Amino acid sequence: MKMRSLFNSAIHTLGLLVVLVTPIASYADRIKDLTSLAGARPNQLVGYGLVVGLAGTGDRDKISFTAQSLKATLERLGVEVDGPISNYDLFSQGVANLAYDKTKLDNVASVIVTATLPPFVKPGQKIDVHVATAGLASSLMGGSLIMTELRGSDGEIYALAQGQLTVSGVDVNAAGSSIRIGVPTSGRIPGGAIVEREVETPFQTSDYLVFNTQQTDFTTVSAITDAINDNFGPGTAMAIDGRSVAVVAPDNMSARVSFLSMIENLDVVPGEPRAKVVVNSRTGTVVISRGVRVTAAAVTQGSLSVTISATNEVVQPNTQVAVGDAGVAGAPAGVANAEIEVAEEIRPMFLFQPGIDLREIVDAVNGVGASPSSLIAILEALKSAGSLRAELVVI
Repeated sequence: MKMRSLFNSAIHTLGLLVVLVTPIASYADRIKDLTSLAGARPNQLVGYGLVVGLAGTGDRDKISFTAQSLKATLERLGVEVDGPISNYDLFSQGVANLAYDKTKLDNVASVIVTATLPPFVKPGQKIDVHVATAGLASSLMGGSLIMTELRGSDGEIYALAQGQLTVSGVDVNAAGSSIRIGVPTSGRIPGGAIVEREVETPFQTSDYLVFNTQQTDFTTVSAITDAINDNFGPGTAMAIDGRSVAVVAPDNMSARVSFLSMIENLDVVPGEPRAKVVVNSRTGTVVISRGVRVTAAAVTQGSLSVTISATNEVVQPNTQVAVGDAGVAGAPAGVANAEIEVAEEIRPMFLFQPGIDLREIVDAVNGVGASPSSLIAILEALKSAGSLRAELVVI
């Protein structure tokens, strides 16, 4: 405890030293750009609600749960609904005549509302929400979301959403013609939800704070650990594995915030990423990282084309078939003629020297005029032959 007290009292003094003595590496990144704080994560919220005020583009009377939801909402607001309001109510009341007068729901739509709750957000603050149709509504243009509860994975209510929708899509129908631009069945409400509950994090209670790197890399984790210990003293940070670093945090909340601010702005040189070649087979895009190497290999690249042409002809035979004393000409016959041509483009073979780098690979492939699809085939063949010293990812 005495050591912790000395550690807490020295935080602000050390903060000045960090700025003065820490050199800025030419290829260094800040720790905040390489890591995230464990426990300080966003949370997904979801809810079901109704959008009203639509211009005849709602669910109509074809979606039973829209009618049920509207009826429940009106009753909750003190409005008694007499009679059925949908086909669902007609069947539940034993009414077989669907021509029975019922409430139209052309201006109402059932929707699913989603939002992301950022870390450390406080009750009373606003967050954006996304709204999408859950029924047969053709457009949410001009609609307003009625107060909707947004719940987390634990079933608790964390926010309440309500407001006018912003829809970018357009859906127009006239005289048998229609045009649709964008997606009119979804929209957003900027600042449309008010946070009602804060998500607890280990930031206030834990003795250690853990930084998780974006990618698993022992070199990066070691560099972060060394940078923190060099600036705040040995034992301040400890590497847990290839992705996490635990840091001893001050007890005082104000000092803890200042301490994390200084750690986030420390510069470290991350480890060189793994050599990787990413290939998109649909678009022909190939991305080659800097660390890709190729051992000695000879490659030839060419193309083989096969052309088949067919022509149909009618042949009138000259021979006659004897029938009694008279001769009858033979019937016309159809003949199919086909020609097959095979052409192979001859291209030179090129040699990859051992240990060549990315630029030499690109120059060699471009030198023979290989297309993106041919380049993909070359890379796959090099990987199969064991000459490509990189991870090949095909997406």
